[in-house]
Amino acid sequence: MADTGWDTDVVVAGAGPTGLMLACELRLAGVDVTLVDRLAQRTGESRAGGMHCRTLEVLDQRGVLDRFLAAGDLTPVGHFSGLMLDFDGLESRHPLPLMILQSAVERLLEEWAEELGVRVRWSSEVAGVRQDDDGVSAELRTAEAAPALLRARYLVGCDGGRSTVRRLSGIAFPGTPATMTALIGDVELPDLPEDYIWARRCATGDYSAISFEPGWYRVITSDYDRVADRDEPATFEQLRRSLIRLAGTDYGMRNPRWISRFGDAARQADRYRAGRVLLAGDAAHIHFPAGGQGLNTGVQDAVNLGWKLASVVRGRAPESLLDSYHAERHPVGERVLQNTRAQAALTRPGAQTDALRDVFGSLLVFDDVNRQLRDMLTALDVRYPVDGGHPLAGRRVPDAGLKAPDGVTRVHELLHAARPVLLDLRGSTTLGTAVAGWADRVDLVEARCEDGHWAVPSRGEIPAPAAVLVRPDGHVAWAADGDRTPDTTALRTALTTWFGPARQR
Repeated sequence: MADTGWDTDVVVAGAGPTGLMLACELRLAGVDVTLVDRLAQRTGESRAGGMHCRTLEVLDQRGVLDRFLAAGDLTPVGHFSGLMLDFDGLESRHPLPLMILQSAVERLLEEWAEELGVRVRWSSEVAGVRQDDDGVSAELRTAEAAPALLRARYLVGCDGGRSTVRRLSGIAFPGTPATMTALIGDVELPDLPEDYIWARRCATGDYSAISFEPGWYRVITSDYDRVADRDEPATFEQLRRSLIRLAGTDYGMRNPRWISRFGDAARQADRYRAGRVLLAGDAAHIHFPAGGQGLNTGVQDAVNLGWKLASVVRGRAPESLLDSYHAERHPVGERVLQNTRAQAALTRPGAQTDALRDVFGSLLVFDDVNRQLRDMLTALDVRYPVDGGHPLAGRRVPDAGLKAPDGVTRVHELLHAARPVLLDLRGSTTLGTAVAGWADRVDLVEARCEDGHWAVPSRGEIPAPAAVLVRPDGHVAWAADGDRTPDTTALRTALTTWFGPARQR
């Protein structure tokens, strides 16, 4: 790097899935990034258990999906508060949830990050944050006697629900407190008489026992008679007693690999950006882990933020572009908090909730209801507030098959380099001229699509566009109808808005 007084362009605090994904996105864009984590090394704790199809799509967009598919198992079902949903038939090449433990996700993301040149500093906890007009200084508490100081242009807190970066930056974290306690552990259950137990309801709570790996079960027990102190350690004996209280037996529970606790607290940062400090993942939002949305929302935060932050760091877009991160992702996080609150309410024991679950469950047999919930849980239906009247504007681009001059491809394959793509599907003579000022930032691709219609979640099929401008995160910045001459004025406006001013010749 040039002698600018910065040690790195961006410091990312927290080496979980969100921080790792963000670091990879920044490196793909040529940004120097340093990842710091308070832990001495990776713990191997299993934690989250799956990835939804929108997350699988963004990994496909970067060309690394096969690594994750090889490490997990696809399943045709998901759930809303334990009520089963059919996930087949989604408008995606990857409709099925992938059962994969967070420990495997972190291992694969870390391998990718190493390939891209991401530096990771373990045993480095952010203990102080100081901003000025030129950058941000992160004071790191390390194993050394004296604290280290890391100077960067920006700092992103991906350091979990108790985020130190959020607290030190004065960002409020309002929401609702926990009303219940759940214990979770990976154990052996030699006396379990069934292949698995799914959300079995009891008088005071519920329990599950699900196998993610041969011989090992994830046991989850939920009790509604107390709220544990958040600093109280979770123990194997607590999990065993909780299972006996609910199931009447511990099924021979033994050999715990990991024990933890969670509740239904729901909180969200009131702003995702404070000057040169930004938040993503659990640092920005925590909620009841229902429907498997936490890890997925965090990874998608990272993919939304990464290219924007890279554009600003590299001087290609104004700093105001970073404000669109909060504008787009805060409503998504808010919706996750709301639907997980609803799912938490549906798990409560009692005759009234039993009746509500029966009624709610009877509605899920209707395709429209099933589709509405699965599109929400998978985030396929997310539409950002992008200007433009086209039905694709703001939505994630469908992964249509294409015939390009150099062979058959797909839309998502065009995004492997994490660069914007202007896709010309009708051989327009004006698009090349319109995008010329952005040729250093935007790839113009001419191709043909044999599908006359594209499937759009929550919208149905629409006529295939004549041209579409796709952001690096896979969302559409501008599109033109197939039966009209492309509005190049609107195209230039979109190019300027999202990728900065045109290069002067």
